[in-house]
Amino acid sequence: MIDLVVFDLAGTTVKENFDVQRTLQSSFLKVGLEITIEQANKVMGIPKPIAIRQLLNLVKYDSITDDFIHSIHVDFVKDMIVFYQHDKTVEENEGVTETFKKLKEKGVKIVVDTGFDRPIVNALLARLNWLENKLIDASVTSDEVAHGRPYPDLIFKAMELVGVADVKRVAKVGDTISDLREGTAAGCGLVVGITSGAFTKEQLAKELPTHLIANIPEIIPILGLDE
Repeated sequence: MIDLVVFDLAGTTVKENFDVQRTLQSSFLKVGLEITIEQANKVMGIPKPIAIRQLLNLVKYDSITDDFIHSIHVDFVKDMIVFYQHDKTVEENEGVTETFKKLKEKGVKIVVDTGFDRPIVNALLARLNWLENKLIDASVTSDEVAHGRPYPDLIFKAMELVGVADVKRVAKVGDTISDLREGTAAGCGLVVGITSGAFTKEQLAKELPTHLIANIPEIIPILGLDE
């Protein structure tokens, strides 16, 4: 029996058309550095300051400082907030609201977690109205824990927020390698990869998730809630 499902946001429950990758790419261009969408894709799911540091190393930038990383991150956060507040393409993935409703009807808690910081998530959740419509119980962001993905801290924080004590009764669902590693590191009873985002089925399969799905509603039969 699963008491809590922890869902990722961008690419998992929220439609993703390389929006995060393009925003990172734009923030790098503003400081005179070029990264490809493919390079940005490799760091999806992890805390964005760490992702920025990894990308700077990838392009062999030789003057990396915390202040420089911070300046890129501040610009990224600003642009992501504007995107989630105003872009007409922002919407949930197909079947998300219906799936959340079914889980709630069965008494399953729902928390969203992410590699974003709190200001971005607040803008996104305000746009989606999930909290107002009581579709989710809580959200956890990378800047609210000691270690973001692939560490298990986000999972443990989510459990604490909704009062779930047994990690074997937690399912983690996400579209990135770091999502799956997070769930595995926590010891979740189910670790579910979804192919709607950053990584292919073949890439996710290498992380040995308990399940692989193509869309969110498939989580219902996996949890045995489709009777």
